[in-house]
Amino acid sequence: MANTVKAQMPGTFYRRPDPESDFYVEEGDRVSAGDTVGLIEVMKSFHEVKAGEEGTIARFLVENEEAVDAGQDLLEME
Repeated sequence: MANTVKAQMPGTFYRRPDPESDFYVEEGDRVSAGDTVGLIEVMKSFHEVKAGEEGTIARFLVENEEAVDAGQDLLEME
């Protein structure tokens, strides 16, 4: 059963902490509850997006640096 991680607020979704770094997670990666899976930037303030439970990243539903709305699904986990 797939679960989603949702955006807590509107902003820009980033899959890595800075342009030179690797992505926090890739599809197929196993994560624990509380692991950072991305960032949302709002007016130069960055907020971590965390996995709500243990699972495997199934697929991203938004691209890196894409604008997102509050409550929008960002990724699916299995």
